[in-house]
Amino acid sequence: IPQEASSSPLFKRVLFLIHEMDMKVRFLPVSEENYRNWTALQGSPRHIVTLLARKISAHHINEVTRLVVDNGLNIDKITRLSGRVSLDNGNQSEQACVEFSLRGELADELTVRNAMLELAKTLDIDIAYQEDDMFRRNRRLVVFDMDSTLIEEEVIDQLAHAANVGEQVSVITESAMRGEIDFQESFRRRVALLKGLDVSVLDGIYDSLQLTEGAERLLRILKRLGYRTAILSGGFTYFAERLAERLGVDYVYANSLPVANGKVTGEVEGRIVDGERKAELLKEIADKEHIALEQVIAVGDGANDLPMLGIAGLGVAFRAKPLVKASARQSISTLGLDSILYLLGISERELSAS
Repeated sequence: IPQEASSSPLFKRVLFLIHEMDMKVRFLPVSEENYRNWTALQGSPRHIVTLLARKISAHHINEVTRLVVDNGLNIDKITRLSGRVSLDNGNQSEQACVEFSLRGELADELTVRNAMLELAKTLDIDIAYQEDDMFRRNRRLVVFDMDSTLIEEEVIDQLAHAANVGEQVSVITESAMRGEIDFQESFRRRVALLKGLDVSVLDGIYDSLQLTEGAERLLRILKRLGYRTAILSGGFTYFAERLAERLGVDYVYANSLPVANGKVTGEVEGRIVDGERKAELLKEIADKEHIALEQVIAVGDGANDLPMLGIAGLGVAFRAKPLVKASARQSISTLGLDSILYLLGISERELSAS
């Protein structure tokens, strides 16, 4: 209402209507300066900060709020995406998620991301930051690493244990996952140690593999929502293809495991699926499906996954090593794979209603 205009008739009318509805109302004047500041903010960049944990407390929300405000961002709204906790069974909900919708200019995005990473470590929760743009709820392709991502195990370690070279291979695997040695060289060394392994053990190893928490639910929901999916693995096709069939994954790329006379040869055939190759394959699949890179989600845990995490619109380091977590734009360590749905802004209420 302009200052020169009389507001009394309007206020009286509102008060009369409110009284009829047996309600109360409070009027707060907004100055012209405050109104101009508010309208200017409406054109500011939008951001999403997502809190993920088994339980989220008021302390967690307070600390994240402090960090957000200290960096000059305005909170539009705070929304709970996870389901309500039952009074009859306080442990019914095993995951919690709260989403902050923000506006404002970030002076230094990298500094804010690092601050969120440190705060997440201190609070033992996950804090994911992303721009709130038209692609956020319009992703169409999700690509996964296999070992320690879709499944709990590193398959090559299981093979090494069966070949009685477990300790040697584990040392090489861990070093490669931390990014300390070249993946291709580490892969060749590990496969060479498997020479002579009887192929009869492969079925047993596959049967013993454990799906990661939330993997089946996530793939089932993604399929229902029309997403295309892919496994891009530095592991072996023998396991990746069977896993893809079980989960209904559309594309599978991994390494072959050459066999001769019923024994693993210890040799490597064809181009190794390393980090660079994963990024190339992601682009190839996206091009084939006519999907923009901004509409792609990539999920992985190792240094070998960083190239594809870097080019995807949403790159998620899942239960990753510290070096990988620090290098990725988003990370999840406290919940299962299905918590990725929260990063898309999908709530449990929406999933229950569909």
